[in-house]
Amino acid sequence: MAGKLTTHVLDTAHGCPAAGVEIILYSIASPSENRTLITQVYTDRDGRTEKPLLADGDLKIGEYELVFAVGSYFDRTQANLPKPAFLDRIPIRFQIADIEAHYHIPLLVSPWSYSTYRGS
Repeated sequence: MAGKLTTHVLDTAHGCPAAGVEIILYSIASPSENRTLITQVYTDRDGRTEKPLLADGDLKIGEYELVFAVGSYFDRTQANLPKPAFLDRIPIRFQIADIEAHYHIPLLVSPWSYSTYRGS
C-alpha cells in the first residue's frame, strides 16, 4: 500500500472550512535547504484539496514544506482587518519517514493564530 499526503484548512474565526486557500508544496533538499516546487493547489468548499498532494508512489522519505496563503483568504472573508495582515503565508515544515503511511496535515487558522498536527 502506497502512502499519501493530504491536508485541509479550517477557518476557526468563522467556524467553517476555508475555501479557496492557495497551498504550495515543496520538497526540501538537505543540507542546502533548496526548495523544489512539487504542486500548487487550492482548497475546495470543504477546505480540502481535490486529490492527495502526494500519492501513488510519489511520497518519498525526506523533508517537505507546505505554504498556506491565508492572507488573501482572510482579505476575501473578513472585513475590517488591518493592512498588512498579521498572517499572510504560513509555512509548515515536516518530514516523511514512512512512505507507506498516510500523512494528514490540517491547518486550523484565524486572522490572528494557527495550529496544526499530524492527523489521520
